[in-house]
Amino acid sequence: MFAFLQLMIPALVILTLVYIGVSLYSRSVRRGKLEAEWDEEGMTGDRDAWITEGLRDYDGSLRRKLILGVYVVPFTLMAVIIYLTNFH
Repeated sequence: MFAFLQLMIPALVILTLVYIGVSLYSRSVRRGKLEAEWDEEGMTGDRDAWITEGLRDYDGSLRRKLILGVYVVPFTLMAVIIYLTNFH
């Protein structure tokens, strides 16, 4: 059990850092696309409010949820490898 924790705790820390990085990058890309769309279409009104609304929509999107795969995929692979190594 101790060896399992020695593997999982550093993995969780590293994956959290990766998740934060990917999440911030994805959000900045979405913000850039919203800003480009505003400029391209020549919209009028409150630009910041429109971008904020677009980012709020992004927060509930499937893409945002898929980023959680940063945790799911590696932990699943580790669990499968540990199971196959020890019990198969």
